[in-house]
Amino acid sequence: MPVQFYIPENQVPLEMHKVRVVQKLNLLPVGERLRAIQEAGNNTFLLQNRDIYMDMITDSGVNAMSDLQVASMSIADDSYAGSETWNRLKAAVKEVFGVDNVLPAHQGRAAENILAEAFVKPGMFTLMNFHFTTTKAHITRLGGEVIELVDKKGLIPQSDDPFKGNFDLKKLRATIKEKTPDKIAFVRVESGTNLIGGQPVSLENMLAVCDICHEFGIPSVLDASLLQDNVYFMKVREPRCKYMDTKSIYQLLASRFDIIYFSARKLGFSRGGFILSTDRKWCDQMMEFVPLYEGFLTYGGMEVRSIEAAAQGLLESLDMDYISQGPEFIEYLVKELDDYGVPVIKPAGGLGCHLNCSEIVPDIPHDQYPAAAVGAAVFIAGGIRGMERGTMSEQREPDGTERFAELELLRLAVPRRVFTLSQIKYCADRVKWVWDNRKLIGGLQWTMEPKVLRFFFGRMKEIGYWQEELVAKFRQDFGDSL
Repeated sequence: MPVQFYIPENQVPLEMHKVRVVQKLNLLPVGERLRAIQEAGNNTFLLQNRDIYMDMITDSGVNAMSDLQVASMSIADDSYAGSETWNRLKAAVKEVFGVDNVLPAHQGRAAENILAEAFVKPGMFTLMNFHFTTTKAHITRLGGEVIELVDKKGLIPQSDDPFKGNFDLKKLRATIKEKTPDKIAFVRVESGTNLIGGQPVSLENMLAVCDICHEFGIPSVLDASLLQDNVYFMKVREPRCKYMDTKSIYQLLASRFDIIYFSARKLGFSRGGFILSTDRKWCDQMMEFVPLYEGFLTYGGMEVRSIEAAAQGLLESLDMDYISQGPEFIEYLVKELDDYGVPVIKPAGGLGCHLNCSEIVPDIPHDQYPAAAVGAAVFIAGGIRGMERGTMSEQREPDGTERFAELELLRLAVPRRVFTLSQIKYCADRVKWVWDNRKLIGGLQWTMEPKVLRFFFGRMKEIGYWQEELVAKFRQDFGDSL
């Protein structure tokens, strides 16, 4: 729980760790920042790290590992098969989830590929509270279709609802009946809905989804990549969970879901991905795809040092002092920006602070990619790299028309144990400047648009010369300051 300060105005999130290794950062002059974002085709994924001051594009694989994780990497057993490192990973999974059956993959989207290959056939449906980009891509390339069933309250940008990622249970039951159970590949719960602001799902809702799946004989799947954030929110927002320890929540979920998979880049602050189940039949159904796509069953495309770090990281994911650092810092940044009047998704979720770009630049239409435009402006203003989570992150419909996003968001991820409070305040300051100068921001248009996952490596250019005007205003307000 947060530490209470004696003087209320001093109240800030308190780090429950000390920093022992540092990495030097660069903050380029504003003109160089303009050059960098234009050379990157206004796609923050294509920026070079040497040009970035605060990298807030993701918390995936860039969280700071603990001293025990780093130390564990030195004892890795690099045997191709039967490695003791793999045995230690299985023991950690057993300790945290209470599960014996585990399959490895080199990262979370590789686990999604295996899941899709095993269960999705042409003409089948996958039901989700909300889609994620790579998950949907794996399903649709195999001829499946994704149906989103998040409760409508999840799409309200600002509310006081504590669990905006919850399924609409009536719609779930109705959709299963309409499509028929034999046409449903599986029902997937994303525990922390990435594309609508990292909003959590309640324990009660998750268990109800499992009950419905079991009633109709449909596999229930939990994407647990953001589960440690979700468990934090359960503990602080859900009365049932207040007096449950974290391990009890993990193991209750594992006992009810048929399949759990996750990216260890997020859950456990390491690398790799894993699929697990209490019932061996599910793992047996997917096992053949591991050596086909990943590697042998005791390393799955990962090198053993990462497996050791993943094992230790899983154990640490039970510690509330560790898992609180992300949500508490994110909440602090959300409050700072909200106090400044900047439109943000509320309540604060996991992953990061999400700017509501539809309100920041309401005159920029979806097909000029407002969230990407705001992302470029934030980089120009402060060397801060965020991630577009709007229409640019969608994929076009089969007929080539644009699929407009439900929400146009710029995610400012907060990697765990990486940034100091002064850097978080700097981020808030520069975003406030962008908000005050939002009338200068214009749209973007494609110069190179890939057909699949275009947000990763597509390129765009500004419409007009609004970026140069933004730089001129920055110099007017800040002079020679960085």
